[in-house]
Amino acid sequence: MLRIALFIATNIAILLIFSIAARIFGLDQWIYQATGTNYGALLVWCAMFGFGGSIVSLLMSKMIAKRTMGVQIIDQPQNQTEAWLLETVRRQSEAVGIKMPEVGIFPDHAANAFATGASRNSSLVAVSKGLLQRFDEKSVEAVIGHEIAHVANGDMVTMSLLQGVLNTFVLLFSRIVGNIVDRAVFKNEDGNGIGSFLASLVAQVLFGILASVIVNWFSRYREYRADEGGAQLAGKNNMIQALRNLQREHMPAHMSDQLAAFGIQHSNVKNLFATHPPLEKRIENLEQRM
Repeated sequence: MLRIALFIATNIAILLIFSIAARIFGLDQWIYQATGTNYGALLVWCAMFGFGGSIVSLLMSKMIAKRTMGVQIIDQPQNQTEAWLLETVRRQSEAVGIKMPEVGIFPDHAANAFATGASRNSSLVAVSKGLLQRFDEKSVEAVIGHEIAHVANGDMVTMSLLQGVLNTFVLLFSRIVGNIVDRAVFKNEDGNGIGSFLASLVAQVLFGILASVIVNWFSRYREYRADEGGAQLAGKNNMIQALRNLQREHMPAHMSDQLAAFGIQHSNVKNLFATHPPLEKRIENLEQRM
């Protein structure tokens, strides 16, 4: 869940920075004077900030992934395993018609993998040392196929567009809440005082967390598609075996809820904030649909 969690957290942080900067430099006051209670005009401004935040998050996703996970990019393979990994990614990326992603390994005992990047042709696929050490080549190939499918399906870009829409309404509703609080609690007639600013910041965080429920639902839906893509690239039985291997490892017990993103494991937290469906449901989906 790490990549998704970082994407959401970065997105919320960027929105807060935008809001604070707008207040400091007077843009917030200018926008208020330009829109007033005209919510249509305000919606346009919120859309500009909202999509701006999601785009910046998308552009930063690969850099943040490398730094957070300690990914070592393979430029020249140093051993047979790295050579096999590069060749597998190359072969699968050619099969789905995307540019060869950057390939890396990160130091995690858990069997894990993720893909991220700003576009289908500017992506990163990374696997953990634990995955390479404990899974057989066919299962690792299926895991890589799952990640390549995420890239080929444009999941990060699509998620960013969804996040942009949600950001727009998060900003809109938070400003409305701030205006109401400023008028009702701080007794400012124009509703654009410091009370409005502080209340809107708090509302942004709360609404942003609620919006993540929709983002996580989207993530769960796309996991099924990535499983199917991985099965097409590496074989249905290999994909199912990889998921069963993850079941046996009880992945959530080995890593915190901060570790995984477009990786194929599931946090076992069966609630609205889960980014991945239960492994048993993913296996059942493959068995029934393919």
